[in-house]
Amino acid sequence: MANAISSYPNITVQKSFFRTKVTYTPTGSRVEIIVREYTPDEGKRLLGLLSMSPAEMSEALQKHGKPVAGSNGHYHLEACLSEDRQFCAVQVLRFGDFAYSPVGEPRFYEGDEAKLVAQVFC
Repeated sequence: MANAISSYPNITVQKSFFRTKVTYTPTGSRVEIIVREYTPDEGKRLLGLLSMSPAEMSEALQKHGKPVAGSNGHYHLEACLSEDRQFCAVQVLRFGDFAYSPVGEPRFYEGDEAKLVAQVFC
């Protein structure tokens, strides 16, 4: 996920001796990393939501709510979200064979879609 974020055109990565600062360039907003774990059932709900169109996702969130994160799970979500919620990158991993493996490629969202996707895990 780090390589995908650092190569995304609207992201700037500044490394210093003590930290790395990631910025969403169009708005100058700082990007934070979010990690969540989900049970098998909630992980499948998460994958289903992320595969929907924005309109379908919004309707499903209003109707059923967001997936419930746990302390340890079969599914692992890695997300990067700008403080102004204008940028969001998401990758889901699944545990199997004693390791987490990506379920598809990282997905990138900007603008209103980023705000909507952020509702899934925030």
